[in-house]
Amino acid sequence: MLLNIKKSLTVSFITAALGISLVTGGTFAYFKDTEETANTFAAGLLDLGINKESIIKIENIVPGDTINGNFELTNDGTVDMKEVILNSSYEVIDKGEKNNGDDLGDHILVEYLYHVNGKENVVFKETLADLTDNPKTILEDFTVKSNPKKFTVRFSFVENDKNQNHFQQDSLKLKWEFEAIQRDGKPNFQ
Repeated sequence: MLLNIKKSLTVSFITAALGISLVTGGTFAYFKDTEETANTFAAGLLDLGINKESIIKIENIVPGDTINGNFELTNDGTVDMKEVILNSSYEVIDKGEKNNGDDLGDHILVEYLYHVNGKENVVFKETLADLTDNPKTILEDFTVKSNPKKFTVRFSFVENDKNQNHFQQDSLKLKWEFEAIQRDGKPNFQ
């Protein structure tokens, strides 16, 4: 008997709960609207261009000779450049007399010129030996779609009024690497 009462009470509660949920479920209504956005994060491109593979190639130079090389740098990317840095290294191929520690790079003077409004501005003037492992900033604030930047490099084989015969038949392989650095990040980029 007690079991029948429990069973009846349980069935009654379940029926009541079902009835209440049907009544309240039928009276609950609301409006709803949704929108989607398509977002994109695309990294920019840092691309420094140069109009020549070789700036200077000369043979049979002697002390006192000066040679000019002209070239242009371009910002071919989609990101402004904070600066362009020149990294310089070289190798001397000693084919003649022993140089006895005298470095041909100490006898090649480099004058790096930047052309602005028809005028030559000296960026730096140093020997090749001094430039090695001593990066130089040659350009700042190189914006996207700006005009090409024109440069002249003047190389002089310095005549030092001493015997430089030990450099005869020697050659120097110069490697210049132009390194573009991106603009600073913007905390509220838009």
